[in-house]
Amino acid sequence: MTKVTDPFAAAPQLMKQWMGVSLAAQESLEKSLIELVKIRSSILNGCANCINMHTAEARAKGETEQRIYLLSAWREAPVFSDRERAALAWTDALTMLSGGHTQKAAKDALEAHFTPEEQVNLTLMINVINGWNRLAVGFDLWYEVPAAKAA
Repeated sequence: MTKVTDPFAAAPQLMKQWMGVSLAAQESLEKSLIELVKIRSSILNGCANCINMHTAEARAKGETEQRIYLLSAWREAPVFSDRERAALAWTDALTMLSGGHTQKAAKDALEAHFTPEEQVNLTLMINVINGWNRLAVGFDLWYEVPAAKAA
């Protein structure tokens, strides 16, 4: 079994600052949108810890099971608003930069549905969740969340 590094114990001051940025970013836009972005980025990054955590948080904030399940195929699912689609496209474009710089269409949609300030806020949130994904995957983190009861 590998030893898991606890980033909060190893670098408490910097992690406290990182948490502050994270909390500020997630308060910058509507909660439902932020949760969708966190889950989508975590799916793309293969971060089981963050998928587990953020789907539980989304449910607690009123997100539906249907929309959570459909995030893997959001482009084909008719359950997301144009604003949410623009945010998800921007999330995909920035999370998958290694696939090539193809974010032009996503940027156009972003500009159509978000103010300049909201564009920056969303971009910062995407960067934050990508950072958390890398911490969780890199250090093999798992934070247990209470299991939801089956319907």
